[in-house]
Amino acid sequence: MLTIGEFSRLGRVSARMLRHYDALGLLCPEQIGENGYRYYRQEQAAELVRIQRLQGYGFSLAQVGELLKLSEEELLARLHRRRLDAHYEIYQMQERLRQLEADILRMEGTPMLESKYDVILMPDPAQTVFGIRRTVPVTEFHDLFQELRREIRQRGMEQSGPIQMLYHSEEFDYENADVEVQAVVEPGPGTTQKPAYAACATVIHKGPYEGLPGAYEALAAWMAQHPEYRICGPAIDRYLNNPDITPPEELATGVLFPVEKV
Repeated sequence: MLTIGEFSRLGRVSARMLRHYDALGLLCPEQIGENGYRYYRQEQAAELVRIQRLQGYGFSLAQVGELLKLSEEELLARLHRRRLDAHYEIYQMQERLRQLEADILRMEGTPMLESKYDVILMPDPAQTVFGIRRTVPVTEFHDLFQELRREIRQRGMEQSGPIQMLYHSEEFDYENADVEVQAVVEPGPGTTQKPAYAACATVIHKGPYEGLPGAYEALAAWMAQHPEYRICGPAIDRYLNNPDITPPEELATGVLFPVEKV
């Protein structure tokens, strides 16, 4: 048995934090002596590592307590969602950093780098699609795409074009996003028709999906410079190649804002 001091040194965590874990029921000492001293089994170091690792992933201690009770399969699902959360946090920080750097350059009088995005106006034809529409948090987008692919396989549909996501929400809502994932397919039972748009403000983003906020920033800047247009349909992310077989640096994503003249 190890004293709380010895266990603290083994796990590189303070004795105060070990008492806190005990109070929360996360990691209790194996034995408490008559003198009130706490003793731990050396094997409990594995439990301590697990708690610290989950904390490091960004879970609160209250959440860690819930996670420790889950089966391996349930925990895996929660870790997938946390990974998506972390990606979104990175997106937000990258966007803030880009804006911060742009403001610094502007205030210093340094010429801005030319945008890597060329916004073009192009028509978007009608498409036969199979789609699934849900109101879900951003963290469940991946699950929605998986559901779409399963349904296409189970229905024996033949995909004839890209997969895409349409954002139907009137405003951006991270927790309750009204989105629809679609696959362009051959006509058949269960398919619908995505309407044609006479004009879409469009950019092509090349590279990992983590960089997509830059494409949206370029489109927002274009809309600000062209007040004669207004958005008249849901924004579309169109995935032009398969992420399962395409290196991240070669991914291509079209971002489209359907627009019309006011």
